[in-house]
Amino acid sequence: MRRQQGTSRTKSRSRVKSRGGGYSWAALAAAGALALTACGGGDGGKQEDPPQGGAAPTGQRVELPRLSGEKLSVAAVWTGPEQENFTKVLKEFEKRTGATVTFVPAQDPIVTFLGTKIAGGQPPDVALLPQVGALVSAVQNKWAQPVGPEAKAQLDKNYSNGWKALGAVDGTQYGVYYKAANKSLIWYNAKAFEAAGVQPPKTWKDLLTAADTLSASGTPAVSVAGADGWTLTDWFENVYLSQAGPEKYDQLAKHKIKWTDDSVKQALTTLGELFGRKDFLAGGQSGALATEFPKSVTQTFTGGDRPAAAMVFEGDFVAVNIAQTEAKVGKDALVFPFPAVGGKAPVVSGGDVAVALKASKGAQALLTFLASPDAAEIQAHEGGFVSPNKAVDPKAYPNDIQRDIAKALIAAGDDFRFDMSDQAPAAFGGTPGAGEWKALQDFLANPSDVAGAQAKLEADAAKAYGG
Repeated sequence: MRRQQGTSRTKSRSRVKSRGGGYSWAALAAAGALALTACGGGDGGKQEDPPQGGAAPTGQRVELPRLSGEKLSVAAVWTGPEQENFTKVLKEFEKRTGATVTFVPAQDPIVTFLGTKIAGGQPPDVALLPQVGALVSAVQNKWAQPVGPEAKAQLDKNYSNGWKALGAVDGTQYGVYYKAANKSLIWYNAKAFEAAGVQPPKTWKDLLTAADTLSASGTPAVSVAGADGWTLTDWFENVYLSQAGPEKYDQLAKHKIKWTDDSVKQALTTLGELFGRKDFLAGGQSGALATEFPKSVTQTFTGGDRPAAAMVFEGDFVAVNIAQTEAKVGKDALVFPFPAVGGKAPVVSGGDVAVALKASKGAQALLTFLASPDAAEIQAHEGGFVSPNKAVDPKAYPNDIQRDIAKALIAAGDDFRFDMSDQAPAAFGGTPGAGEWKALQDFLANPSDVAGAQAKLEADAAKAYGG
């Protein structure tokens, strides 16, 4: 999933197929919309402060081996608070096993980073991969180790078939989806909405109307993290899924239709209705292109009723960055589902999959721990995290908003669509300054050039997919 400088693009699809293939989204859309509307304050009623800091995890539901003296390293693209929260999970693993675990900050694209480490003879024991395409590459490169029996037992006990299938390649289980994300959410500054007299929109047309009202009131409507190309892929995917529908989404994800298809033209044209309005964006197009993801969130929730922007789009993990401000989730920072562009509101998910890169007892033990509710509840307690593990106690989440997002994800079972760019080869969907990330940054700079964006996207996709 993508991230804080890599926060999960975790990155939450008909029936499940291996490698993140076609999945239906209606169940999660309905459940998510119901839960978020209840939390979003759309009726203008008084908001109560939600309980902060979920119930601390108790008990041990998974047995782990003693690994006294063993040293492990874990690589992920997480930084900042997300890395800090995951480190707490690793500390608990150390406490239970006697092993010593080192977190290794990785860079995008993670496949390139891991390739360098492996070529240098220093592969991490476990890596958390933010793209399905990265998992496939790790298997094709013969880096990944199949999941052992203990971790497999935890998966069978705690995960739906859909999430297990996403961690499998050609029928063999290689990964554990530790972290998930609902990436179809728009977070908003309650004071800014109230000052402008705006209610959470339910359709794209309503979103544009709200953006116009907000901008006219003196607060730019949206904070866009254009410096991080992955956020722009998420914008596109939500518009495309809602407007073109799930069948086209699955075809484009596999490059069975070209990026020059009319459905892509329609989605980019629609997205351009927002990106093309300089007054809608914090700092205009140039300001958006200079804004990294963490700042896109924090600048939305500072400044009282005159923040840099009234809204910011991204997944449930936005809560991690809101926690870096004085705003309180559920009171100052509220959320609504991504508005419907077509007949149905979109629901796109992402996820981070843990994969063993060494055939060691310690690596398998860590996969087993990450597949258990014990590990997930530690990070759930810290906020900005949603687990696809159905055994996680909802009380572990720190507030009603995140609790309801997690419940909706579990209730959806195998019904979801996985992040499109995360399914693509990393050269196209997961590389800073290249492929889809760069093409959409260029589109943000010049939203009127739809044909040019399509041509660039198709040229890069054809090269990455092999024709």
